[in-house]
Amino acid sequence: MNPYILSILLFSLGLGTTLTFASSHWLLAWMGLEINTLAIIPLMAQHHHPRAIEATTKYFLTQATAAATLLFASMTNAWLTGQWDIQQITHPAPMAIITLALALKLGLAPLHTWLPEVLQGVDLTTGLILATWQKLAPLALLLQISFTNQTMVMALALASTLIGGWGGLNQTQLRKILAYSSIAHLGWMIVIIQFSPALTMLALLIYFVMTFSTFTAFKTNNATTINKLATSWAQAPIITSLVPAILLSLAGLPPFTGFMSKWLILQELTKQELPLMATVIALTALLSLYFYLRLSYAMTLTMSPNNLMGTTPWRLNTCKTSLPLSISITLSTMILPLTPMIAALTAL
Repeated sequence: MNPYILSILLFSLGLGTTLTFASSHWLLAWMGLEINTLAIIPLMAQHHHPRAIEATTKYFLTQATAAATLLFASMTNAWLTGQWDIQQITHPAPMAIITLALALKLGLAPLHTWLPEVLQGVDLTTGLILATWQKLAPLALLLQISFTNQTMVMALALASTLIGGWGGLNQTQLRKILAYSSIAHLGWMIVIIQFSPALTMLALLIYFVMTFSTFTAFKTNNATTINKLATSWAQAPIITSLVPAILLSLAGLPPFTGFMSKWLILQELTKQELPLMATVIALTALLSLYFYLRLSYAMTLTMSPNNLMGTTPWRLNTCKTSLPLSISITLSTMILPLTPMIAALTAL
């Protein structure tokens, strides 16, 4: 892609998200979401492959449906209450429709079915943008809403953690596994959003760092399937030895960074007298742990079959930038000792 066109698209992507961040009016927020969607479409379709075009079409139709539903709900709220302000939604009907529209944009279960298919059709770099940056604008709107229907939010969160764990169990495609991982992590963010928005932001930030590390490591190895991970030892042995730590951090195991957000979220749910919910979502994390361990096993404890006529991957020189990956791996695995300080900052 032409560098000037790429710069314009990335600028538009940032502009759309920033416009949504800065908006207090539903119409401006909707415009930001639409700019964001239109900017990512050419990036998804830049590889002229049928799967990429199919994924782009699915993404566009899904996001257009969610944006139209959001606009309809905000207009309904203005008609019923005379308010266009994002923080002034008081009627339960527009509130429920807006929550479902934003859940569709994020990929929360049971409105998640587009996310694995779309991520599977795009390359790892565009998939990283979809799994991280594209979550910011809808979450910013969810953070500004005062939820009146706690049951629906809890149901969306619980369904996301369950389906995010179950859906990844029988997958062999890495991008689909990462999509279900994204759904499960979104469930953890949404379950606490009405009690402690600061914890939601903390979980989002930690998820961004861990996901960046995972996508970058897989891109370094040119891996898109579990079987392809078996050649990682020959291509990048140091990265291969560190990736299981990132995956276990994504699973939320101590002593890695990913345990911090889950620990604080479970603690806050217990404080809010929701021990059953805390127990259930803690158990759903075991589902995700299974396929993270599966990826770790495939990378570190299996060797790929090679014949004499095949290309030996360890003879191929790799000259790829490793500084962003090394920084993100450090952040993904070693921040847990700072938990008391971060918990004190979120409590302010």
